[in-house]
Amino acid sequence: MSLSDFFYSKILSHFNQEPTKCQMGLFRRLAEYTVQRDECDILVVNGYAGTGKTSAMAAFVRALKEHNIPFKLMAPTGRAAKVLAVYTGEHALTIHKQIYRQHSLSGAVGLFDLDRNKSLDTFFIVDEASLISVETSGSVFGSGDLLGDLIGYVRNGSGNKLILIGDNAQLPPIGMACSPALDREYMSMFGKMWYVELTTVVRQALESGILHNATLLRTLIKLSSQGGGPRFELSGFSDIESITGGELIECISEAVDKYGLDDTVVLCRSNKRANRYNAGIRSIVLFREEQLNKGDRVMVVKNCYQFLDDIQELDFIANGDVAILQRIRHYEERYGLHFAEATLLFPDYNDVEITAKVVLDTLTSESASLSKEQHQSLYEGVFADYEYLPTKKKRNEAVREDKYYNALQIKYATAITCHKSQGGQWGCVFIDNPFWQDELTMDDLKWLYTAITRAVGKVYLVNFSKKFFK
Repeated sequence: MSLSDFFYSKILSHFNQEPTKCQMGLFRRLAEYTVQRDECDILVVNGYAGTGKTSAMAAFVRALKEHNIPFKLMAPTGRAAKVLAVYTGEHALTIHKQIYRQHSLSGAVGLFDLDRNKSLDTFFIVDEASLISVETSGSVFGSGDLLGDLIGYVRNGSGNKLILIGDNAQLPPIGMACSPALDREYMSMFGKMWYVELTTVVRQALESGILHNATLLRTLIKLSSQGGGPRFELSGFSDIESITGGELIECISEAVDKYGLDDTVVLCRSNKRANRYNAGIRSIVLFREEQLNKGDRVMVVKNCYQFLDDIQELDFIANGDVAILQRIRHYEERYGLHFAEATLLFPDYNDVEITAKVVLDTLTSESASLSKEQHQSLYEGVFADYEYLPTKKKRNEAVREDKYYNALQIKYATAITCHKSQGGQWGCVFIDNPFWQDELTMDDLKWLYTAITRAVGKVYLVNFSKKFFK
């Protein structure tokens, strides 16, 4: 028996179900990748929803651990890292936490350099790779090219190998037509790489209406079949349902009772629609009259590098991180904005708590974060408070460390945009119909595919036209 065959058998021994032909092919490739030395150091695993790529990779991780082969697990977001940790039973970090170190901290302008990689002969396994961006302008992290920095970090150590796992039918990074980390042609620019694709849906997934309909969407995307849109198949499935606006409140109430508020989400195409949902849910379902109440889930909508003294779990608070409000006090109005002091718990980072200044205007804003005009007004107001300092440089440095200038920008997290949901999973997902035009674009199909694959228990399609159903 060859070394590759031996390790293949070990992976299979940790896989507690009957593998599909695609999964067996992946195991073969993983075994070859593990034992080969110099042929290549990048493996891309592109898997459709329901093909069992996560359970397959969990078996691979257990085989590595059995033979004391070092590995590190990563994902682009805190929520995705937590999902990966649950599936594998091992510790997982965000990519940023693993590969960058803080260079300097000047309030909102924290600078992070690519860290030195001391790992040897280590597997770096990255889930949800469709979210990995390249060439982000104005980034304070490394070169601004997260994918390039990740590969550079892995290669800085000796004998290391990278595995990128994801689904290229999901929405790509904002501003991009495809997900570069899962694109064979793009990744080939980094040298020889291996590429595996999982297309066979596992038997358990065939019984799921969520994954059955996700597969229908995936087929349209692969065929570049734009036009009238999908024809959902709901008959015989209990986990996917079409409802009208009149049924919405009752269904959300039932979902909150069954899955809990933390595991129920409404996905929308715009912040404007999300605001309307959040207002209705807070008022009619949760009976919350205050602007913020203890237990409210909020999402941070802009990176923040303050408020983290002596907190090991977080180097920075990332755009998209979700927190649970523990306490709020000291409301005040300054610089044309409304602020308060909040104590927040971050469930995706071992329930760490921080106390921070928050800006409340973004809760109901139709923009993704503070508008350009609001941000400029805030900067000018804070800058004026430091006019007693002798130089403009010192005043700017003071602004960058100011607690109001760095206040966390937050939105309610019960209804969010689909882009903000990427990397996460919820027991119950309500998908607000954004499609009122006759023709659907490829971006529309990817949006819908990404939305439907966020659910693990139940999907409600809200106000979708009859033309979308068989």
